[in-house]
Amino acid sequence: MSPAERTRDRTRVRIPADVERPDKLLAGLTARQLAILSITAVALWAAFTATRHVVPVPAFGAAAVPVAAVAAMVALGRFEGVAADRWVTAAWRHHRSPHRLVPAPDGIAPAPTFVSDAVSAGTSGPLPAPLRLPIAGIRSDGIVDLGGDGLAVVCRASAVTFALRTPTEQEALVAGFARFLNSLAEPVEVLVRAEPVDLTPAIDALLDSAPGLPHPALEVAARGHARFLVELADRRDLLRREVLVVLRQRGGDDAAGHLHRRAAEAGAALGAAGVTLNVLDGPETAECLARALDPAGTTRLPSLAGAAGYDTEEPITFAQPARRQPNRAAHRDTKRGSQ
Repeated sequence: MSPAERTRDRTRVRIPADVERPDKLLAGLTARQLAILSITAVALWAAFTATRHVVPVPAFGAAAVPVAAVAAMVALGRFEGVAADRWVTAAWRHHRSPHRLVPAPDGIAPAPTFVSDAVSAGTSGPLPAPLRLPIAGIRSDGIVDLGGDGLAVVCRASAVTFALRTPTEQEALVAGFARFLNSLAEPVEVLVRAEPVDLTPAIDALLDSAPGLPHPALEVAARGHARFLVELADRRDLLRREVLVVLRQRGGDDAAGHLHRRAAEAGAALGAAGVTLNVLDGPETAECLARALDPAGTTRLPSLAGAAGYDTEEPITFAQPARRQPNRAAHRDTKRGSQ
């Protein structure tokens, strides 16, 4: 190796794939781990110094070993890739925070006297607390106002059949997506979510349109497909996969215009990877957020027939242990049509 190559090798810095990984300061420990261990060691030493004349050393050691073990477990332990101290902090915050939240922009009204007395006596659960959402409003153009945190825009991305591509095409898609990631200078979130799909509207549409088809064979095929959907809904829990790209922008002059330009640039960059990016308008954004807050609520996804124009969402299924009730009416109609 030449001197120039050795000099270049010494100045080379290896950057981990996880750029948010905390720095190691001493003995492979981070600042947070060193703080936990140091505070525990100082506290145990102070306790030993204060009680060494009244408490025997074996007794103090028996009491100090569990404390040191817990501190070491909290500082060094990890659970599912997350540091143990963060789990403890999250558990403490969950315990301290209210567990019953209700949407009340004007605050919680005072409870009646008998309810307050029951809460004070411990015979009733705590009163609900107001639900504070980070969203201040949604504009007609789809811009989500996050208040002091800036603005955001939600885009629906199309899926790519990566496994069906040739190795050369796969490399080109990965390279296009890598160029998009390398061009990012602002926060971007890629969210893949799945929601239940109700096949009843699609089945009803098939059964309603079957008698008006121009050929009897088409009517038989439509009723057969409706029967297949009924059986599929009985055997499987159908889910619809949705890929969302959320762009966020800090507040400032022309923040909304800058956010729209970023969405256009992201769409052009992802187009090289075979991904189509569509910016959601105000009603679509509101519906998307409502479904995200309450997936099993009354706000449901459109039927497969009505959402056929969406190339960005694909039905996916997995085995359902508990069988749902079949669509009896649709099943009777399909049987009647096949006779």
